[in-house]
Amino acid sequence: MLFKTHGGVHPNDKKAPSNEAAISTIPQPAQVVIPMSQHIGAPCTPLVAVGDQVKLGQKIGEAKAPVSAPVHASVSGKVVAIEPRLNNLGNMVTAVIIENDFKDTPADDMFPAPAEALESPEQIADLIREAGIVGMGGATFPTAFKITSGWGKVDTVIINGAECEPYITSDHRTMLEHPDELLKGIELIMRACKVDHAYFGIELNKKFAIDLLNFKGAKAMGIEIVPLKCQYPQGAEKTLIKTITGREVPPGGLPAQVGCAVFNTFTSYSVYRACYEGWPAIERVVTVSGSAIAQPKNVKVRVGTSMEWVFEQTGGFAKEPWKIIMGGPMMGLAQYDLAVPCGKGTAALLAFAEDEDRNIENPTCIRCGQCIDACPMNLQPIYLYMYEEKGDLEMLQKLNITDCVECGACTYICPGRLHLTHAFKTGKAKLQAYNAALKAKEEAEKAKAEAAGTDKKEEKK
Repeated sequence: MLFKTHGGVHPNDKKAPSNEAAISTIPQPAQVVIPMSQHIGAPCTPLVAVGDQVKLGQKIGEAKAPVSAPVHASVSGKVVAIEPRLNNLGNMVTAVIIENDFKDTPADDMFPAPAEALESPEQIADLIREAGIVGMGGATFPTAFKITSGWGKVDTVIINGAECEPYITSDHRTMLEHPDELLKGIELIMRACKVDHAYFGIELNKKFAIDLLNFKGAKAMGIEIVPLKCQYPQGAEKTLIKTITGREVPPGGLPAQVGCAVFNTFTSYSVYRACYEGWPAIERVVTVSGSAIAQPKNVKVRVGTSMEWVFEQTGGFAKEPWKIIMGGPMMGLAQYDLAVPCGKGTAALLAFAEDEDRNIENPTCIRCGQCIDACPMNLQPIYLYMYEEKGDLEMLQKLNITDCVECGACTYICPGRLHLTHAFKTGKAKLQAYNAALKAKEEAEKAKAEAAGTDKKEEKK
């Protein structure tokens, strides 16, 4: 039984062009740019120096913080630079640049885990962390930390196979071409989370994948395939939890608070590869599509490969691109430099022609309320937008703007063409900065008061 959730929209999924052919492999680039931060949490410190020879899969970046994930070389070759480079968020971050020798010489520790290690939750979690696996649907939260922080709290594992954004089909093709490996990866995640059952939510536009995974014995492995209604954002973490379990994550809360842990499809496949093949997170299947693309398809891309190289190797542009997005059209980020490298969470590269531009000169709210109906988080976008425009941070906090998942459903449905999602991103950033400044002020005043109290005690003496 599926539980009813609020909101959502039904955009044309546009999946057919990229989903018709099997996953292909593009030639490797002559150079890869590997950012030391490809995850939520502390960035890594390089473990190599300029001039070093590195091997495929060798760990080249590490952080001691618990919320982090190591980074590995996606090719073998020579480190030619360690310097700030632009990432997909528009930030300059430390990156290791490797000149590819095209030999793919594997690292000495790149081998399958022993069978006994795959019976231990602790050892599986260690293997996942050492492989640098993160949420590869785009969230990039370190997977091992999600697992270990959920011990004693999580009783339900959910695999996100909704892939509800238009155009993206990389996870669907992974289900079709690697069903056995995917199921074994989910089995490992269940074992690591210390549960014996998992739900695998898959939208009904992937009917053949649903049938295939059931045929491959998902049920016997404790994996229940849950067919989902085709609706965006069906794959949003909190929406998926509510749909499958009926549990509702509280405002500002995390899935573990309601006993759930959610993992992406490709993350699950990557867990299989790490444990059974010794392959760290250095490769992602990427959907290349959009109205400006000549040959939409899914391709295997090594981490650190530039967007420019991927577009060139997949047939280039059929039309002059007006906008290029890393990720999906609803939640992805527009890019202004094709030198930006693909990372662990890059599920899609989309290029759109100018006739896709829906912007208008003077966007105006007509008070229709469609954005409220569309919001999956039960927020009130019409008022959030108004208070963000006024700079009223107190009201933004009162209306729970931090619960906005930036899904873009409100922007998509808005007949007035308001830039709602952008406004909410800005509002959340302003609120975060305000709260940080407020906290710093309170701590400074507390320290000042404590210092004054100490001085008075000294005077009395």
